[in-house]
Amino acid sequence: MGDKTNLRENLLVGLGNPLLDISANVEKDFLAKYDMKENDAILASDKHKNLYKELVENHQVEYTAGGSVQNTLRVAQWLLEKPKVTTFLGCVGVDKYSKILYDKATSDGVNVQYQYDSEHPTGTCAVLITDHHRSLCASLGSANCFTVDHIRKPENKKLLDAAHYYYISGFFLTVSPDTIMEVAKLALAHDKPFAMNLSAPFICEFFSEPLMQVIPYVDVIFGNETEAETFASRQNWNTKDLKEIALKICKLSKQNENRSRIAIITQGVHPVILAKDGKITEFEVHEIPTEKIVDTNGAGDAFVGGFLSQYIQGKDLDICVKCATWAASRIIQRSGCTFEGKANFQA
Repeated sequence: MGDKTNLRENLLVGLGNPLLDISANVEKDFLAKYDMKENDAILASDKHKNLYKELVENHQVEYTAGGSVQNTLRVAQWLLEKPKVTTFLGCVGVDKYSKILYDKATSDGVNVQYQYDSEHPTGTCAVLITDHHRSLCASLGSANCFTVDHIRKPENKKLLDAAHYYYISGFFLTVSPDTIMEVAKLALAHDKPFAMNLSAPFICEFFSEPLMQVIPYVDVIFGNETEAETFASRQNWNTKDLKEIALKICKLSKQNENRSRIAIITQGVHPVILAKDGKITEFEVHEIPTEKIVDTNGAGDAFVGGFLSQYIQGKDLDICVKCATWAASRIIQRSGCTFEGKANFQA
């Protein structure tokens, strides 16, 4: 794993929606019943209100710590092997689910600084697995109640000021755009890298306005092929060519001119596309035999966790991407975003 002497606590701060994942294998007609597609990620609406109950009552369910950013930080911690290098902020309820989340994330090494909301339950995410595909339906609950005051609390402001890297999911745009902008401006003022994930096609489509407000502050942006295509179509770029889209994302206006924007697009088993300075680099993905794939839930979060674990150590981008694909390949061989034993990534 190389030299970790430059690692310190609270190097990377992530903000997002902490959710307890409730996973189960379901039939395709279960998805159809709730108007859901494979490999999609949506927010629960009225038509999904019986989904959770039906899932728990009629299926063999598994509970795991979830929420995109929290997962990413857990994976990064696994690779970093030094506790509390990452700090996570998000809002949870005062209930047994938040206790499970706290215990899980903390035991994985994340420094968890939740905001607690006593009026709403901890958010949950139904992870519906069909074959190897996963479809997510999030009921944000208290995660939706995060307020910018939480990052202004002296103890949290201190953590944000001291951090050197920031990571936020696009999902968080539905919760607290003002928090995102405050962190983005902090990163800019101190010339610190700010990374963001497009997270889901619905974010690119329906939250395009707050997304385009934050893009000028983003130094590293992650997305998969469907998110990238949705983003491009929302920008009226008239192209589905992922390399072209990655280059165009890099060219969008940027506040910090000291650092070129990096756009990274994953496409399942196909090569990872990295755009920077008008150039495209492709990275082969080590394909995992189908029979070894348990479910793809958490693959994207693990990818970013692997990338950031190296990026915050100042490693070259090719090592960051290699670690990203390595981490994703490990996670898809297990149920949910889980891991065990030591991370034996070799650069």
